[in-house]
Amino acid sequence: MAGNGALRRAGPGAVVALALLLGAITFGYAWVVARHLRDDARDTSRLLGRVFAGLNDPRPDAATGALLDLAAQVRSLGIPIAVTDTAGRVTALANAPVALDADPAMVRSWIAELDAVNTPLVQPGVGTIHYGPLPVARRFTILALLQGAVFFCLALLAVWAYRSQVAAARDRLWVAMARESAHQLGTPLMSLTGWIAYLRENPGTPVGELADHLEADAERLERVARRFERIGRPARREPVGLGAVAERVVSYFRPRLPTLASPVSLSLLATGPGPAALGDPVLVEWALEAVIKNAIDALSGRGGRIEVRVDVAGASARVTVRDDGPGLPPEVRARLFEPGASTKAGGWGIGLALARRIVEQQHGGRLAYRPPPGGSGAEFVLEFPLAHAP
Repeated sequence: MAGNGALRRAGPGAVVALALLLGAITFGYAWVVARHLRDDARDTSRLLGRVFAGLNDPRPDAATGALLDLAAQVRSLGIPIAVTDTAGRVTALANAPVALDADPAMVRSWIAELDAVNTPLVQPGVGTIHYGPLPVARRFTILALLQGAVFFCLALLAVWAYRSQVAAARDRLWVAMARESAHQLGTPLMSLTGWIAYLRENPGTPVGELADHLEADAERLERVARRFERIGRPARREPVGLGAVAERVVSYFRPRLPTLASPVSLSLLATGPGPAALGDPVLVEWALEAVIKNAIDALSGRGGRIEVRVDVAGASARVTVRDDGPGLPPEVRARLFEPGASTKAGGWGIGLALARRIVEQQHGGRLAYRPPPGGSGAEFVLEFPLAHAP
């Protein structure tokens, strides 16, 4: 793990180093090309000047001297050249790795290599000129190979960085899920601990007064176990009464809300156990609980009201959770449903991300935030497909 962390820390430095290397190679490549073009123009101008000077010289041997000088200049440029006559015999070589009197098979093989690079020039009645690339072309090839190698390294580094980011996100998700499981289990366990302490302080309390609360906490622990059992499995598809689910969640939270300092009230507006949505009852309850818990946390330390409304909108069963808390600033709304996004100190931002995944990815519904009509507070809308759509 320490090695992976060191590699991740070294990643940005490696990217910068490769980028600087690529920039240096590109600059050197451009500089070599520019210098070659400048030298080529100079040498060409010099050759043409000498040819014109020799052709315009009135002396009898001036033209021959100019041609010999031209041949010497071409050889000095380093261009590999072979000249064959009309019968195919090799009459001259320049900048060749073999001599004119070498093995004819070796000479023919080298001439074939030249012809593979450039098409030979045929002079009727004279012969054929076979020529290869300029020496600077080899430098261009080397620079191009270096650029390709750097690009390849950058691509590998990008793949590695992407995989590291995915691994880091997976690690954060596992940590968040572990904290979420601890949080899910912590609420009923703390409640059970409180009831046990109450019984110890009041040993004469009739058991029947606490039986419903203890049973609710035990059922809560069982539901939490079923929730995490669902992770990684396909969601069930059966009719789920959203009114009954909302009643169960609200009934669990209501006696555990603060009533003295900064009291919080939680109300439910529903016309019965319906409407019936098509989904997994355990996951639907988990998503609704996460949204209501988010509203309760928003009112922590200041108090307020939370309203849960269940109704039908077209072909969707809808649950609306509205609170009159401080609301959400615009910069938070854009990443509200991303894992890790939280406005609470010490929060790990998994609840709303988990709720959206349940609603949208596993049920084909929609979970959205919208500012309430009054302008203060927050409103979340969960929509599920109806079990029997009209």
